[in-house]
Parts: sequence; C-alpha cells; structure tokens
Amino acid sequence: MTGHIHWLASYPKSGNTWMRILLTNYLRDADEPADINSLDGGPIASARQIFDDNVGIEASDLTQDEIERLRPGVYELISDRVGEARRELPVDDDFPTFLKVHDAYTRTADGVPLISKAATAGAIYLLRDPRDVALSFAHHSARDVEKTVGSMGDPEFAFVDKGTRLHNQLRQRLLTWSGHVTSWVDEPGLRIHVVRYEDLSADTAAVFSEVLRFAGVDPDPARVAKAVEFSRFDGLQRQEADAGFGEKMPRATSFFREGRAGSWVESLGEELAARIVSDHGAVMDRFGYGVHAGD
Repeated sequence: MTGHIHWLASYPKSGNTWMRILLTNYLRDADEPADINSLDGGPIASARQIFDDNVGIEASDLTQDEIERLRPGVYELISDRVGEARRELPVDDDFPTFLKVHDAYTRTADGVPLISKAATAGAIYLLRDPRDVALSFAHHSARDVEKTVGSMGDPEFAFVDKGTRLHNQLRQRLLTWSGHVTSWVDEPGLRIHVVRYEDLSADTAAVFSEVLRFAGVDPDPARVAKAVEFSRFDGLQRQEADAGFGEKMPRATSFFREGRAGSWVESLGEELAARIVSDHGAVMDRFGYGVHAGD
C-alpha cells in the first residue's frame, strides 16, 4: 500500500528550505508571502518532538540504535493519520503532505529502511553542486570551509551523533555527499524526482511545476508565478533581517546567505575545489556538474 508522505530530501544546504517556501506559498495561495518561520513541510523528520509524541517513550531514554529501530514506525503512523485526514477532505483540498528530511537513505541495525517505504508516496531529492554546498554549509555551521569539505567526504559523518547534551533533533547519518545522493536516487523501489538547485534557479516556475506534477498536483500557472515571486531570495533575506529565522544555526550570521549558483568559482579556491572533485567526481559528472569551472 502506498504511503502518504512526499519527502523533501537533501544533503544540507541544497535548496530544501527554498522548496518548502515555494510549496507553502503555492499551497496556501495567500495574498502575501508566507512567513518563513511558519512553513509547511516541517518540522524536519528527525525532530525529537515528532518521535516523542508518536512513540510514547522519550528518545532521551533510548540508545541511538533503539531510536532508529522505532523511527520507521513513526513515519508509518504519521502517514496513516494523513491518509485518514485526507479521506475527510473535499477533492479540491486534497493537497500532498511534504516532510523535510536530511538523513541519508540508510537502514536500521535490523536492516530496515529508516525512511519507511510503506509511509512514502514519493521523494523529491534536492541536489546542488557540492562546491557550492561546501561554502553554504560552512557558513551555516560557522565552520572552516576546509573542515566542511572534509566532513563531506567522511562516510561516518552525522548530525547529533554525540551524547554530550540533549538536542532537539535525533541522529542523522549523512554519509559522504556522494553517498547521500546515491543512497536516495539509487534506492530500489523508491519513487523519486531529482531537482537540481541550478535548474531551479535558472527556471524556477518550470522546475517547480514539475515538482507539483510529480506530487499529483496540476499546476496553475498564475498560482505558480505568484509562489515564485513570493519566494524570491531578496524577500527571504528581508524577512530574516526583520524577524529572524528559527532554522538559522546560533553561530551563523544568517541563513539566507547568497543563494547564487556557481559562487564557488570565485570563493572556494582551486585546492578545495579539486579536493571535492577528487572525492565526488563520479557523482558530480553523473548529474551534470563538470569538474572544471564553467562546465
């Protein structure tokens, strides 16, 4: 039986939040831009509160492996509730349910997919040139770019993998950048639609319309155009400057830094760019990211 969740999956800083903003503006169809601090598609799938609310046992009382064994069932419960709610809605209001996720498509210690296929209607995978990801991720994390590049090549890299304090998110295994991409796009039996950040930037309305079609929505051109206008990067920066953004890391100066595709050419440096190509060149070439500036 097909599930009811469309996952918005990505390695961090690859356009996931922008896609959520586009979707929120389209689905709400309001007369003003959506508040960036009140978006659809959240909280993130790894949020501790989602786990605690659905399991009945606090994650803080469990080991990491015990938590991961229970997470697939959490998403199945959410999917079941979505299905029940949708059956009560008029057909015209039956919009897809989206949920953000940064976990790689991994398996629990028992070999069960962490992101349950039984809960899944499909996955939109947001993909971005890893050279741009490195710059944006370093800014987001207030980390050195070289260390960030190293993390992107580390198959053991994970968020929240240390038990030194209680986090508001659960462990998220990211693997390498390449491993993250292939874990989702090559997973057998997973209905998936890949969106390159660069294509979304170049023709937002057309690429976003394809996302809607994938999710079973017949896009209204006027509504798409309004959603694109309400999701412009300069407007998002103004909202963050005026009211802040809850997803900004505490040490980062901003969340919406630049948003420009290809900024690595001027800002990354030849040595680190070459290191990323050495680590990830095969997957980069597969998705059209040439190994030289301008490719």
